[in-house]
Amino acid sequence: MALFEGFESLTVTGADGGPVHLRRAGEGPPLLLLHGFPQTHAMWHTVAPLLATDFTVVAADLRGYGASRRAAEPGRAGSSPSPYSKRAMATDLVRAMAELGHERFAVAGHDRGGRCAYRLALDHPDRVDRLAVLDIVPTADALDAVDARAARQLWRWFLLAQPYPVAERMIAADPETFLFGAHSRLFAPEALAAYRAAAADPAVVHAMCEDYRAMFGDDLDHDRADRLTGRRIEAPLLALWGKRSHTERHHDVLAVWRAWAHEVRGGALDCGHFLPEEAPAETYAELRSFFAEAATG
Repeated sequence: MALFEGFESLTVTGADGGPVHLRRAGEGPPLLLLHGFPQTHAMWHTVAPLLATDFTVVAADLRGYGASRRAAEPGRAGSSPSPYSKRAMATDLVRAMAELGHERFAVAGHDRGGRCAYRLALDHPDRVDRLAVLDIVPTADALDAVDARAARQLWRWFLLAQPYPVAERMIAADPETFLFGAHSRLFAPEALAAYRAAAADPAVVHAMCEDYRAMFGDDLDHDRADRLTGRRIEAPLLALWGKRSHTERHHDVLAVWRAWAHEVRGGALDCGHFLPEEAPAETYAELRSFFAEAATG
């Protein structure tokens, strides 16, 4: 099965001059789709074609993931300001969408892409019509809620964030176990092949680690600064999460997001963490209904 049949494969220029790789198809209001860890835009391979019947769908690789890159590699690992902060990633995507002719658009992000998506909405409120976040709460809330049980479940967060090159060397020793493990059975073979191919590049693995280092540095600082000043997300927000996910077990998800955004709705789907791949039909239905309101209302 070919992924993204009928989609264009494009490379546009990010904020620092580096390439941003994406797929595009459809007509209608623009909708940006952002992936999570350890994936690429390929995670949207089932949902994106369905959404493309109503929207101009753009599925992008985040900076450092897949075929998207920084203009210069590598920088000083763990530096601040981090070139892998969600603020930097969001600026990449604003520039990329503008290059495609979309000054204002909707955005949906899962996992790491969800963190980039809400940061984009906070930093660029004039660009975002509607926002959907899949199986996350904001970084500050997520880290504040970590207890002993959560730390065992979220061990990748803490290992990936260790100073260079600890995580890079550990992943290189057994990338299959570290990056995929039991999760591999949840992914379509073609999508899993794309994730494995990307992760075979040491530059991608380094970018993943830098993404998590930024989580404990700039990303956390940016969230805390916004929380202190009371800055909120202006766009209507849809929060979806899995009934069998860490997010469900550890957070009152809608209550958390209502502290960050003026208009919040959503609920849990009957799946685990990887909503677009475990429950693609339900994820599509929720996203289409939410994003279509902007076009009709």
